[in-house]
Amino acid sequence: MFSPAKFITAAGFFHNSAVHVALAIGGSAAVVSAIVGVFTVLRAQSFAGHALADISSAGGSAALLFGLPPLVGFLAMAMLAASGMEVVGSRQIRERDLVSGVVLGAGLGVTALFLYLDVSMTTASNAANMVMFGSMFTMAPETMIPALWVAVLALAMCVLLYRPLLLIAIDPDIAAIRGLNVRLIGLLYLLTLSIAVALSAMTIGAILSTALLIGPAATAIRWSRRPGSAMVIASVIAISATWGGIFLAYASFYWTPNHGWPVSFFIVAIIFLAYLASGRTTALARLRRAMAG
Repeated sequence: MFSPAKFITAAGFFHNSAVHVALAIGGSAAVVSAIVGVFTVLRAQSFAGHALADISSAGGSAALLFGLPPLVGFLAMAMLAASGMEVVGSRQIRERDLVSGVVLGAGLGVTALFLYLDVSMTTASNAANMVMFGSMFTMAPETMIPALWVAVLALAMCVLLYRPLLLIAIDPDIAAIRGLNVRLIGLLYLLTLSIAVALSAMTIGAILSTALLIGPAATAIRWSRRPGSAMVIASVIAISATWGGIFLAYASFYWTPNHGWPVSFFIVAIIFLAYLASGRTTALARLRRAMAG
């Protein structure tokens, strides 16, 4: 019988180099996505995050085609798309979503082309699955250090933009009156968002990376009204889901021998359950306040 207590202390898990890489890159992607995700939810730009994540798949598929590191491909395409969205973007939510949708459609078209070329011109027969649904246990060890530095850069940007972004999220007009360059800050935010989605797309896949970006942030905002504490809660949820997903995916080889379950499935499932639990907790808190009143 499978025993989690025995398994977690077994040499097979903590002495596996693929697990080390997955824990390091996955953990860094989780923290960055959680913190940037709080800004994304507050700014009502969840669709922009989803669009950038999907568009980054074009970069990931191009990296496979030309033999480049996946991080370079995901990051370059996401940042290019972010710049394009800001150049032709608008402060109106409806128009922002329109621009995001147009750029998303173009990006997915390019992804389809590169994935076709990957399959027909290279030996990457599993290219679509790797790009769209992640390849946590197949990431190259040499990717770990660059990914960590990219994560540090994104966190530094979050610290730099913290107060301006909060003010702009509350009222862009007041921010402009106070002398803030709303357009420049918006561009820097989108570039930071592109780093977050590139890291998460490389780990759990372009399609599912939005769950890591939005899920922990939305859950944390339900539990806390302060942005700072919401970021801490979101980071804890994201890391717990990511590392828990890695553990469960590794353990699943014992459930169905030689056929492990996808890491991305477990990560998204844990995030979804946390979000459902937060709704129940919030509802109970409201009921108690109503009864006390």
